[in-house]
Amino acid sequence: MKTGKLAEVFLDSAYESVGRARHETREALGPDHVLLSDVVQVVSELLANAVEHADPGLVDDLIGLTLTATHDSVHVEVSDPGSASRAPHISWRRPFEARRGRGLLIVDRLSGGRWGTREHGRGLGRTVWCAIPYVRPEPVGDESDEAERPLSAACRN
Repeated sequence: MKTGKLAEVFLDSAYESVGRARHETREALGPDHVLLSDVVQVVSELLANAVEHADPGLVDDLIGLTLTATHDSVHVEVSDPGSASRAPHISWRRPFEARRGRGLLIVDRLSGGRWGTREHGRGLGRTVWCAIPYVRPEPVGDESDEAERPLSAACRN
């Protein structure tokens, strides 16, 4: 499998960019890549979060998307202008029926918990990253744990 940087694109800070990011991801990975659907899902969630939660700035604020393949995973990085009010976090209290608010839970699940953020300094933005492994780690905890953390069908193995 090819390793190294697969794609680096800069997108407008607008919801229309989420579709373009999915397209760029499909092009970079190719139609037969074993992680294609998981990576596309994660890119979609992280781009939508970047558009929704970044502080409004200049009209030309861009969101960066970088995809890199290693021997054991595909790394996704989304860099945006950031938000002074709060850092990205998983909301464990959202009801299963909620229409929004489960994006990072999906990212957490698909990456096996291998995700995080890097702050670049006041006014310099932030990067949210994750690594989607080729081999999914076994879930930690017992099944009662899972019952307390409902997931969409897209995240279940």
